[in-house]
Amino acid sequence: MIAWWQILLLTLYAGYQIMDELNWYTCAGSAVFSGMITGLIMGDLQTGLFIGGSMQLTVLGVGTFGGASRIDANSGTLVATAFAVGAGMNPETALAAIGVPVAAILVYTDIAGRFANTFFGHMCDADIEKMNWGAYNVHYLFGAVSWMLSRMIPVFLALAFGQGLVEGITTALNGDLKWLGDGLSVAGGALPAVGFAILLRYLPVKKHVAYLLLGFVVAALFGTAFTSIMNLNANIVAVNGALGKGAVDMVGMFNNMSMLAIAIIGFALSLLYYKNNQRPVAAAGAAEGDDDDEL
Repeated sequence: MIAWWQILLLTLYAGYQIMDELNWYTCAGSAVFSGMITGLIMGDLQTGLFIGGSMQLTVLGVGTFGGASRIDANSGTLVATAFAVGAGMNPETALAAIGVPVAAILVYTDIAGRFANTFFGHMCDADIEKMNWGAYNVHYLFGAVSWMLSRMIPVFLALAFGQGLVEGITTALNGDLKWLGDGLSVAGGALPAVGFAILLRYLPVKKHVAYLLLGFVVAALFGTAFTSIMNLNANIVAVNGALGKGAVDMVGMFNNMSMLAIAIIGFALSLLYYKNNQRPVAAAGAAEGDDDDEL
C-alpha cells in the first residue's frame, strides 16, 4: 500500500521535476533521478533505480523540437516505481504495464499545460504594454503553476485512486493471466534495447561504425572478464570457508571496475577524435593566415 504522506511527497515531486526539466536543469527532471527519488520515498531504492534506469534508456533517442510534446518518462517512472513497490509488482512488468502507458497518456496533460501557459503568456504581453509589472510577475508565476499542475493532478489521481486497480491487475498477472505477465516482463526488459535502437537511428553510425564496433567488443570483453573474476572470488570464498580459513573478497574491488574501464576508454577515444578533427581546422586557419600575408 502507498501511505498518504508518500502520495503527498510524490505529488509535490511530480510538480518539481517538470519545472526542473524546463528551467532549473539540476538533473532532477530525468527518469533515472525520478526512479531514485521515488525509490527513496517508497523505501526500495533498488527497484526505483532499475525502473528509472530502464526508462531512461528507453527514451535515449526521444527528443522534442519547438513546442512538440513527448512521452513523460519521468512521471511514468514515478508511478511505475510507486506501484511496483506498493503492490509488489515485478519491476519489468510495472515498467511495461504502467510506466510506458502512463508516460504516453501524460502527453495530453502536457498539451493542456502548454495551452494554459499560452493563456498566461498573452496576459503577460498585456501587462507589458500597460507597464503593470506587479501583475506581470503574478501571471508569469501562474504559467509555472499550470505546468506543475499538468503533472501533479494526474500523478495524485493515479496514486490515490489507482491502488485497488493496480493490485487487482497484479493479482491477475500472477494468476490466470500469468502468461501475459511473463510477456510484459519480457517486453519491459527489451524496452532499453528499443531506446538504443532509436538512438542509433539518429546518430551518425555509418560515419563512426569503427567506434561502435570497438565499444561493443570492449564492453563485452570487460564484462566477461570481471564477471569471471567475481565468480572466481565466490569459489575461493567457498573453498576457504570449507577449510576454515579467512575469506578473500574481491567483489568490492572489481564490482564497478568494468564500467569504469569502459568509460575511461570511451573518453580516450572521444579525446583522440576531437584532437584529430582539430588539426584540419588549425591547418586551414594557418593557410588563411599565409594568404593574408601574401596579400
